[in-house]
Amino acid sequence: MLTIHADSKGRALAVEGAWIAGAGQLTELSAAYPRARVRQWPGILTPGFVNLYGTELLEETYHPDPREADALGTEPLTGDALTALAMDDTRWGASARRGVQRMLAHGTVAAAFEPMRNRAVRDAVHRSGLGVRDRLGRPDGPASLDPYACGTPPEFAPPREPGSAARFAVFDVQDETELARRGAGTCVATVVDGRLVHRRR
Repeated sequence: MLTIHADSKGRALAVEGAWIAGAGQLTELSAAYPRARVRQWPGILTPGFVNLYGTELLEETYHPDPREADALGTEPLTGDALTALAMDDTRWGASARRGVQRMLAHGTVAAAFEPMRNRAVRDAVHRSGLGVRDRLGRPDGPASLDPYACGTPPEFAPPREPGSAARFAVFDVQDETELARRGAGTCVATVVDGRLVHRRR
């Protein structure tokens, strides 16, 4: 089914399967695809982020299960706290799935790795559809789910245009200046390969 995603400024993308079928104003795309389902979102539609810290966030961090909150808390664990855990492939895979969901909730559509060494993490990432990019060396600044909290300018994925992969995000802000001020936690929707993989409730 063809779906049109539109933001509060009337900018829109028509998505068919995993690909962008059209890009432009909502009025134009609605006329071009009169039978398409239309999703209208608050805020602005962007290409989504490339998080440069995929290795740190998924291979060097444990994302606790909510059922572990009493013992481990809810925040990601690194360093000595991670070392103290009995990690195996099953636990790494589950942690990576939760970590990917947190990334998607921040409008991330791809992540950079060094490359991935942990097979369980690699499998979880590939199954999620999150884009993967090779990375040489470690970027400066602290790793964060919010690209605006890393101390370096955030990197957006390539602009979406007809024929490109349907990977983008929507943030409940008026413009990119407000997005930079309020951060990626304002994400209301993330689409990867045409699938709505995150929607803020």
